Amino acid sequence: MVTDTPASINCIFCKIIVGELPCTKVYENDLVLAFEDINPIAPVHVLVVPKKHIVQLDDCVAEDAQMMGAVMLAAGEVAKIKGVAESGYRVTANNGRDGGQEVFHLHAHVLAGRRMRGLG
Repeated sequence: MVTDTPASINCIFCKIIVGELPCTKVYENDLVLAFEDINPIAPVHVLVVPKKHIVQLDDCVAEDAQMMGAVMLAAGEVAKIKGVAESGYRVTANNGRDGGQEVFHLHAHVLAGRRMRGLG
């Protein structure tokens, strides 16, 4: 599903989606891929990445609604797979440099395995 655009050609997440780079896959369907973060900040830290290359949340359009819903549903599936659905988990998405986004391919973080504190 990844389209070859100037931004996607050098995108690390696009390379993972098409199998050019390895990952530890947790979940996958037609719209998203979820894999372990290589620099986890919590005992459970999984990235849920849409297979369509979108730079950041601000670039989503109405036609992306199903895909964005799939990201959230996949986050719930990841929590079940990782055994943290009952105890609780956090789902976040960083948008833009000041929002903490480091890889410019829209993605959500599923964080769990310890008590999550405030957002500050």
